[in-house]
Amino acid sequence: MPLPPVIFEDDALLVLDKPAGLPVVAEPGARGGETLLAQVREARGEAVTNAHRPDAESSGLVVFAKTKPALDFTSGQFQAKTAAAVWHALAVVQADGPESAHWPREAGCVPATFAMDWWIGRDAERPGVMRAFRRNGGQPAHTDFAGEEDFGAVVLLTCRPQTGRRHQVRVHLAAAGLPVLNDPVYGDAAWTLRLSDFKRGYKGGHDEKPMVRQLALHAGELTLRHPVTKESLTLTAPLPAELTIALRNLVKFARPQRRSRSSS
Repeated sequence: MPLPPVIFEDDALLVLDKPAGLPVVAEPGARGGETLLAQVREARGEAVTNAHRPDAESSGLVVFAKTKPALDFTSGQFQAKTAAAVWHALAVVQADGPESAHWPREAGCVPATFAMDWWIGRDAERPGVMRAFRRNGGQPAHTDFAGEEDFGAVVLLTCRPQTGRRHQVRVHLAAAGLPVLNDPVYGDAAWTLRLSDFKRGYKGGHDEKPMVRQLALHAGELTLRHPVTKESLTLTAPLPAELTIALRNLVKFARPQRRSRSSS
């Protein structure tokens, strides 16, 4: 199987634009299945190892190291939180979200910048799932958010996690009443984004397919120091095609007012 698009490669690093749904390594409890690491090792050799592990459901930048010194130096930046990541999320606006006050907004306005600093820990009732705590539950976590586009029912956000907790962006957005679109764990799996929701006069019919089927969370930018040159390296990956097309239609047809829809 061919590798996903190569964003950067030299003798020390390999950076790929991972598609949504492909785990970097085998997830806990998973039985078999393809992994990105297996694909990379088949193409580049067994010495190559991932320097971090983004969510399987998300898309975007993943960094692999080709040597042990490169792995130690690069993974250390992720552990020390000196590698700066920028994520893009299409989030669903929940008017009655549990912590919507975190997100000051008026209908028709591009959302304000805001931050979530709730701690993140494991959900005792759901194995493998994380949850947000106001304080003293799990570990401290902080994410900065900025609104890019406001489409009423959904918003495009830039997300900058300052810590590296499991599912951090997804958990913080859900706690803010803005779950990532198509998040089956922390959002409403029945809520879909369809062209007929906002294009006036468009009738999709009973077989209309959602505009976005993947988890609408993409690692679009990453800045870190190169393990050999020690110079700053900024890498970017474009939005996946279906997100790009959906945003193009939202910009053209959506009206900036808060809406809700049933799952029917």
